[in-house]
Amino acid sequence: MQSQTPLPDFIASLFDMIPGVSGDSQLVFIVSALIAGTIVGSLMLTQTALVIWAKRKITAAFTDRIAINRVGPAGLLIIPADALRLLSKELIVPEGVDRPAWDLAPLVLASSALLGFAVIPMGSLLGIDFQVADPETGLAYVFATASIASIGLVMAGYASNNKYSFLGGLRAVAQNLAYEIPLILTGMSVVLFAGTLQTSEIVAAQSETLFSLGAVAIPSWYAFVNPFAFVLFLVANLAEVGRNPFDIPEAPTEIVAGYQTEYSSVYFVLMYLGEFIHIFLGGAIIATIFLGGPAGPVLPGLVWFLIKIWGVFLFTQWARSAVPRVRIDQLIEIGWKGMLVLSFANLLLTAVIVGVIV
Repeated sequence: MQSQTPLPDFIASLFDMIPGVSGDSQLVFIVSALIAGTIVGSLMLTQTALVIWAKRKITAAFTDRIAINRVGPAGLLIIPADALRLLSKELIVPEGVDRPAWDLAPLVLASSALLGFAVIPMGSLLGIDFQVADPETGLAYVFATASIASIGLVMAGYASNNKYSFLGGLRAVAQNLAYEIPLILTGMSVVLFAGTLQTSEIVAAQSETLFSLGAVAIPSWYAFVNPFAFVLFLVANLAEVGRNPFDIPEAPTEIVAGYQTEYSSVYFVLMYLGEFIHIFLGGAIIATIFLGGPAGPVLPGLVWFLIKIWGVFLFTQWARSAVPRVRIDQLIEIGWKGMLVLSFANLLLTAVIVGVIV
């Protein structure tokens, strides 16, 4: 197998070409990590920009409508057009807002999701491994940073001085309390199989063949090893990223737009980006712990990784278009009485299986 160079190490090696600069210095290490983080973040932001186009096309296909087709070929130029339109709008600050919290909420929402990508193994391209860091507690770090987004939703709802925004913030708290616990418990069932929280090791544990069907080899992805946990995680992830039937915190038909009602211009763009970056982070976690990470035939690992997270996005978009929204009381009941019980049962069953096998 061809050895891969971690992205920060590759960037640090470039500094060796500069006379008088050592690639082993602490400053070069910090700068290399920052550049690597910028590259990975830019890659994810590019995917998010493409969503502006893909979301409209997919929704139009589901509802039998003609999507954007006038702004550039196939409507692709809607991406820069929307960016220019939204960023050029006036930033309106309502009276009575809690200004520090109101200003910080969009930044918290967008940055928390980007931070999670730091430890995700995205695969390699041209011999370079696109992973910024690989700590032993990588999966715990991802769950921790992803949950920070909930704070941003609460800050936005509370600080807006708007009853609909406040209701959206309260719903965000209720939803995340009800579904983050099942999400993490289901993720921990994968940790029991892999025996580690290190994301690269979780991916490596799925590299073997589970069984063969003639000439077709079925990989030992945890989606095949434990499909029940995979389905549970997919459903909990829908609630975590606020997609139908769990888009209660924004619920346009009930509370206008919930926590983001009072946001405009660049702040709205940050809220919008944060929402979709969070969807891609959820897809990245699912790809890492259930779908073998960047594993796949023929194509480079990074390409396979992007295909998998786009597959998760398409699933969330299908749910948005095809599944009706549940009421807030139904959402809470599904979370506490259904998902929590099933996730504990899955964790217990996994522990028994692993204990017997070992």
